[in-house]
Amino acid sequence: MTGMPDTSASALVRACRREPVPHTPVWFMRQAGRSLPEYRALRANIPMLQACRTPELVVEITLQPVRRHGVDAAIFFSDIVVPIAAAGIELEIKPGVGPVIAKPFRSREDVDRLRPLLPEDVPDIAESVRTLVHELGDTPLIGFAGAPFTLASYLVEGGPSRHHDKTKALMYADEPTWHALLDRIAEVTLTFLRVQADAGASAVQLFDSWAGALSPAQYRRYVLPHSQKVLSGLADLGIPRIHFGVGTGDLLPLMGEAGADVLGVDWRVPLDEAARRVGPGYALQGNLDPAVVLAPWPIVEAAVLEVLDSAKDLPGHVFNLGHGVLPDADPEVFGRIVELVHRETAR
Repeated sequence: MTGMPDTSASALVRACRREPVPHTPVWFMRQAGRSLPEYRALRANIPMLQACRTPELVVEITLQPVRRHGVDAAIFFSDIVVPIAAAGIELEIKPGVGPVIAKPFRSREDVDRLRPLLPEDVPDIAESVRTLVHELGDTPLIGFAGAPFTLASYLVEGGPSRHHDKTKALMYADEPTWHALLDRIAEVTLTFLRVQADAGASAVQLFDSWAGALSPAQYRRYVLPHSQKVLSGLADLGIPRIHFGVGTGDLLPLMGEAGADVLGVDWRVPLDEAARRVGPGYALQGNLDPAVVLAPWPIVEAAVLEVLDSAKDLPGHVFNLGHGVLPDADPEVFGRIVELVHRETAR
């Protein structure tokens, strides 16, 4: 990474490492995307997967919220199914639906359809990251990938699922196939994140959208080893690893065990309670309810201050939403949130 900008002194990287910061850093999950009119204009008539594999689009979309909101970090614009598509799986991201898999995975033979991902499968990803790192300078870029359980659910269900019944059925009924599938996904995900890190990403986030469907015992037996494989496989890079899941309040200690430096907390658990659950050794990220942003500013302001108060004793805090930016959110509000957090936490 010789010649790349040094982001080690940035508020984001320092907070992830639980070091003193000039102010609490702020970024927003899904900040790069659908709430921004400039994003919608750029993406008009361009399919999602095509956008994710076109460097000039990825760079512009990733930079848009940094320019507009003044956030402390950029999040790499991608989709969780990009690496499995690059590894040979036929799929489509349908507007208003999400990823749809042409032939869902149901057997051991299906696992072999997901071949290992090689860096040369995604040269555009590396190109996008390198360009972004140059453009961002001392503003960190966070790499991004979906976690093994969530990707497995898409592959087994054939698309988004409310109850993950087919996923759990495979998990229970054919444990060897289940572990073979998640092990292969973990390899693909690790390669995808290492490509981003090697190209200059300052941190990475592993995003487990559906892990909240599991009990702690299920998570430990069926998921933890595979998320651990991804996160431990990044340890030698020395960059912060953020692990986030939705509805995972009961799983936070296990998600920490998986190898995270920073645990993302959704809006359901106050940050001081999350810190009590996970114990020392982790920074926390979160956790404003995304829906609060749709309310009048005085309510948003009070909610932001409540999150900051809950985090006041944490050794490392990255302010974020408790999930992603909602499409109907007013983009102007996010700039005001950034200003408020910076002002209230200035040291």
